Amino acid sequence: MSADRRAFLRFLAASPLLAAYRTQEDFVISDPSQAINVLEFEAAARKALPAAHWGYLTTGVDDDSTLKANREGFSHYQIRTRRLVDTTNIDMSVDLFGTKWETPIVLAPSGTLFHPDGAVAVARAAGKQKTLQILGGVQERTRPIETVMKARGGPVWYQLYASQDWAQTMQIVKRIESAGCPVLVWTVDTLGGRNLETVQRFRRLDTRQCMTCHMTDPQVRPGNAARNVLTWDSLKKLKDSTRMKVLVKGIDTGEDAELCVQNGADGVIVSNHGGRATETGRATIDCLPEVVKAARNRIPVLVDGGFRRGTDVFKALALGARAVCIGRPYMWGVSAFGDAGVETVLSIMRREFNLVMAECGKRSLAEITPSSIVAVR
Repeated sequence: MSADRRAFLRFLAASPLLAAYRTQEDFVISDPSQAINVLEFEAAARKALPAAHWGYLTTGVDDDSTLKANREGFSHYQIRTRRLVDTTNIDMSVDLFGTKWETPIVLAPSGTLFHPDGAVAVARAAGKQKTLQILGGVQERTRPIETVMKARGGPVWYQLYASQDWAQTMQIVKRIESAGCPVLVWTVDTLGGRNLETVQRFRRLDTRQCMTCHMTDPQVRPGNAARNVLTWDSLKKLKDSTRMKVLVKGIDTGEDAELCVQNGADGVIVSNHGGRATETGRATIDCLPEVVKAARNRIPVLVDGGFRRGTDVFKALALGARAVCIGRPYMWGVSAFGDAGVETVLSIMRREFNLVMAECGKRSLAEITPSSIVAVR
């Protein structure tokens, strides 16, 4: 190494700018009010959670490429701004099955396993932020939907993991319906099995016995194909068995969107389980256009997967989504700070979405159209 190069490296090491950069990189928020954006909750959650829990929250499948694609997909679309529009009154509200919500941002049915109050903490925050919550089916085993709705101050939607035993599935459906749930969200993207590798790696760093904090072992082992007997006829049976609206979650092709319509679904959620289902390498935001095209406005299309910014929400609505679901951001929030973390995550995303609507001269969701963005590849 030359003397000049050594001198330059010594200069860099002593630079106050580099020291400040390192300080910022190492900074982890200790209170929700310190967060500049929702991404800052990720490091706080990692700090708060044991290794195995963090691994389960952060994992994708196989090489995590689909998980990464969900975020990268938003870079395939650019936003077209509009100027000199009076945006004094911006209406971010959306109607979903006859209920008006103040925002198109929905809390996805993530498993709230990482806070003592679980889904109840999320429900309290959702109530304060007047946000739609989809209760995860796994969580309902320990936090009955009635308890969650009481904390929410109103109905929540329910995520169904259908059993291969149809009689058992019907018992769940009838009980959820009797509790006053208006919408059932049937998740279908993990029926064939999945391969969660990242969680297995983090699990090796955790010396605790899983059953000391869980009623059941989450079974995060090398993935094998699962036996599945559920078909499109099962969707028909499900729809015929309940008065609840039925959405199918885990759709990422136009062909399956069409089959959802044909078999009675009231809506679909474009989803790859946050990159935790099949290693397709496709971002949900890139899958959205073909699903919207196939749906042809006959049923609403929602989408989840990688949403972190108000601009992400804007792009999805421009591509035809009725609403978007967020998972990991609010899970980071509840893991680190309980319901206050969830509230802040929702507040930040609403603020950012309101800002981009103003910057683009959009005063209602109806004004956000395909002409609001440009696809780039």
